[in-house]
Amino acid sequence: MTVFQGTGALFTLIAIFGVINHRFIKLPDTLGITAVGLVTCLSVSILGFNHPEMVAQARKLVAQIDFSDVVFHGLLSLLLFAGALHVDLSRMRRQRRAVVMLATVGVVISTAAVGFGFFYVAQWLGHPVSLLWCLVFGALISPTDPIAVLSVLKNAGASESLETKIAGESLFNDGTAVVAFLTLVGLATGATEFSASHVALALVREVLGAVVLGMVVGYVASVLLRGIDSYPVEILITLALATGGYSLAEAVHVSAPLSVVIMGLVIGNHSTSKSMSEKTREHLFNFWGLLDELLNLVLFGLIGLEIIALSLQLHIVWLGLAAIPVVLVARGISVAIPLLALQNFRRLNPHSATIMTWGGLRGGISIALALSLPEFPGREMLIGVTYLVVVFSLLIQATTLGKLVKHLNGLSPKP
Repeated sequence: MTVFQGTGALFTLIAIFGVINHRFIKLPDTLGITAVGLVTCLSVSILGFNHPEMVAQARKLVAQIDFSDVVFHGLLSLLLFAGALHVDLSRMRRQRRAVVMLATVGVVISTAAVGFGFFYVAQWLGHPVSLLWCLVFGALISPTDPIAVLSVLKNAGASESLETKIAGESLFNDGTAVVAFLTLVGLATGATEFSASHVALALVREVLGAVVLGMVVGYVASVLLRGIDSYPVEILITLALATGGYSLAEAVHVSAPLSVVIMGLVIGNHSTSKSMSEKTREHLFNFWGLLDELLNLVLFGLIGLEIIALSLQLHIVWLGLAAIPVVLVARGISVAIPLLALQNFRRLNPHSATIMTWGGLRGGISIALALSLPEFPGREMLIGVTYLVVVFSLLIQATTLGKLVKHLNGLSPKP
């Protein structure tokens, strides 16, 4: 099957999932497509008891999709740029300390809490995993997914400050998570030795380098936009910025996702007001809004399809179910500690912590990181557990977040 044929088949499947959801299930498009994909793959697996060759063929087809590569070198740059483009930087500045604390200290706390918690849970269930690999799982599952969060927050009805905290954290926390993930994978495989100075240097290079690169490249693109009054060309420049900027960041070994977020913020908050006509601004935001929705549908459809390629044995299902409360408790701790520190240890608003804990959604980034793990005993188990946590996050947390926010929205004090 050629790339063109495979892409056509994928789009056709996802379109069919969307039609089924729209006519019968009526969930939000992204979540409904994920659910239909899951049900379809589970149905194929059940039918496979009598027709194993059908399941084998389906797995062969899905296995041709390199999910990790599709996410990190296809969808992520465009989705992050689209998300950042619509963020109000003035609101972000007012919550900058909370965003930075949650995206750095919060991720480290969550990584440790998930890692140790899952280590003891796995031992209790009779399937022990080494502590280092449990910490790797903590690193890949701790960052909240901006793609999942931003798509849900649009209709959740959260307060402005809380929405800014969650959206800002989810856009910026991948830099910390990737450094932690790569460091822990290196330690677990024996490829590197732990060094606090090495980790700190890597974090500075990944994060600060990404911020500098994003601002410089974003400003250069802004200058280019200033001398042009043609919205097709200006949209093309932003497309080149999102994809070429991401590739440049990878080439100079800084956080590519974070660089693209900074570029999106520069264009969305600086260039659109100073370098574009009203007509161009309207076309630009409409284009990126539509592209954001379409690519989200593709990503969530892929998540629904990916289950057919996984080996979900019964003990992995039990471990995944046990990991869900571990991840939620760790999320609560990692949110409460930074917010308490920022409030000078005054009483923390319980509604903020509750909404941010339940609103800490996981998505395609966690699955992509899990699928990029090297071979080791227990790799399939960690991938399966990651997938189950992500599915719970998308189908349970995401679908009930709006109701939770509405329930708490009228209570005082407001989050």
